[in-house]
Amino acid sequence: MKIGILSKRKTMFTGKLKENLENRGFTVKIYTLENLIINENLLNNDFYILKSKNLFFLYAGYYLEANDIPVIPKPEVSFIQKNRIHSNFLMKKIGILTPEIYLGTLETFRSELSEYPYILKPIMGSGSKGVKIIRSNEDFKMVNDKILYLEKYIKGVHYNVYFIDDSICTLIKPPLSDEHVEMKKIDTPDDVEKLIKKWKSYFNGDVLFGHLDIVREEFSDKLYVVDPGSFPEFTNWKCIGSPVDKICNIILNQVEMTRSQNST
Repeated sequence: MKIGILSKRKTMFTGKLKENLENRGFTVKIYTLENLIINENLLNNDFYILKSKNLFFLYAGYYLEANDIPVIPKPEVSFIQKNRIHSNFLMKKIGILTPEIYLGTLETFRSELSEYPYILKPIMGSGSKGVKIIRSNEDFKMVNDKILYLEKYIKGVHYNVYFIDDSICTLIKPPLSDEHVEMKKIDTPDDVEKLIKKWKSYFNGDVLFGHLDIVREEFSDKLYVVDPGSFPEFTNWKCIGSPVDKICNIILNQVEMTRSQNST
């Protein structure tokens, strides 16, 4: 089979995926912003791995799906997790606690908000890029976006929770850090495991790996999801088995299932 990978880069986890799949005998091509053109040439591959949630790669994923080329993870599922407004309201619908969010202009926030601190995040994105803590009106002075997205800051213990199929790897992370900082692995608490299963079950098998950033609130002990991720780098995976092997197995199994369903 010929496999395409839609990714911002050719290195890191993407490079490991390519090497793993090539060692299994597949032909693999990585598409970055430097060589991706959304046209009929993309239809020459048998299926695609959507590693990045960059909008251009999502558009490519939608194009491929419209032409009956499997894309894993599904573009719509990846978009839900990239758009923080969409993911926040979806989790509330499912019954998962999330921080209160605030949408408005800089001028409105400066005049109306008072219960600091807040967390400023890009509306489109995941992880820590572009995330900033807002402790007073003064912290808004470098902000230029017309419409801002804020979350109420939840004080407590921060977890980075990876999941691959039924395997869950829970780590303690420094607040507002990315997944590449050193983290301490802990045994997964029962309520964290239930939360992961609740999130996955909503998607009926379309979410088989990813991660959730979770905060256990200090005074209430409740769990709040502050960020979902559809395809992390798994930098701090400290559980049994290689995440690259596990994910390649899952993706190949999904492709075979999709083909079997389409042929019946």
